[in-house]
Amino acid sequence: MIKKARLDDIMEEIENEEEEVNSFSIVNWGEGVNYGCCRIGPSDSLFPGLIDDVALNCLAFVCRSDYASLSCINKRFHKLIKSGYLYGLRKQLGIVEHWVYLVCDPRGWEAFDTMRNKWMTLPKIPCDECFNHADKESLAVGSELLVFGRELFDFAIWKYSLVHRGWMKCEGMNHPRCLFGSGSLGSIAIVAGGSDKNGKVLNSAELYDSTLGKWKMLPKMNSPRRLCSGFFMDGKFYVIGGMSSPTDSLTCGEEFDFETGEWRKIEGMYPNVNRAAQAPPLVAVVDNQLYAVEYMTNMVKKYDKVKKTWDVLGRLPVRADSSNGWGLAFKACGDKLLVVGGQRGPEGEAIVLNSWCPKSGVDDGTLDWKVLAVKEHAGVFVYNCAVMGC
Repeated sequence: MIKKARLDDIMEEIENEEEEVNSFSIVNWGEGVNYGCCRIGPSDSLFPGLIDDVALNCLAFVCRSDYASLSCINKRFHKLIKSGYLYGLRKQLGIVEHWVYLVCDPRGWEAFDTMRNKWMTLPKIPCDECFNHADKESLAVGSELLVFGRELFDFAIWKYSLVHRGWMKCEGMNHPRCLFGSGSLGSIAIVAGGSDKNGKVLNSAELYDSTLGKWKMLPKMNSPRRLCSGFFMDGKFYVIGGMSSPTDSLTCGEEFDFETGEWRKIEGMYPNVNRAAQAPPLVAVVDNQLYAVEYMTNMVKKYDKVKKTWDVLGRLPVRADSSNGWGLAFKACGDKLLVVGGQRGPEGEAIVLNSWCPKSGVDDGTLDWKVLAVKEHAGVFVYNCAVMGC
């Protein structure tokens, strides 16, 4: 049985958030909630005949795609959905839905609900034309989708909030950058390396806390790098690959230990040499196991943490060699690996989402890829992709 916060605690928390966050006022939905003791306020129960702590547990199992409909039932449901309380309750109960967010044409961001097999279109980012047409990077953290790009005079970050169902400006990094490695774990994310607006390659790293909407500096890495990739594994953050200069590629990786607050260099962790024209390493972590795509051979590999070597598993469902790894997404989606790429067929161009569960094993060098979804007439190039589980 999950320990419920008392009504006065929830009210105090919401009031504090309202003082700290002026851009969005969080409505106190707790007014009139029945927690099974005494009734506070005149409102009816969320579900007649059920005390509200039981009703909230029931609502936590409702699919996120139904939240918009729930908020239209009455004012109490609207306040509940808008407060974001259900997202925290779902986290406590271990309820996770994975949605895939991607951009593959000028129409903007779209989301795919993997449980309902349903596509949804997000509102357009209210950014300037420079940001709209610039190269971007993306990251899903907590219940937010962060999109990094460049406006007319500097870098900028826009974030889409699932709670507010809209875009807002995100606080900028202490050292604004692009072409960095990044990864997220729950409500936190880390960005490391990259280039500043003058092209200087960075060795700095920053942590973003989505519950606070704040960035804080981390200790510097041992080596500056750009066009690198980042990920969490075994409770630590890693950066691999990338380039320290236009001509020098890095095969080493770095590990950040939260307990010691230090970076450790791991020699030869990514032996596939990056070139300036190639995409950053395509890597994903499922069940604390690291997988990567080798562009030139279109093969999926698995990292052996004991031997510190890469083992070939099988072939990708789409080609990565034709564009040096660009235009293809390789992500973790729950207990599956997800490959998002384009294909051309008799009916035109389409974006295809393929998934493979490592637990299903490898059959004589063949991976049993399943088609998760097809987005018709959407081009063949994936510009950005992020997977959010909450």
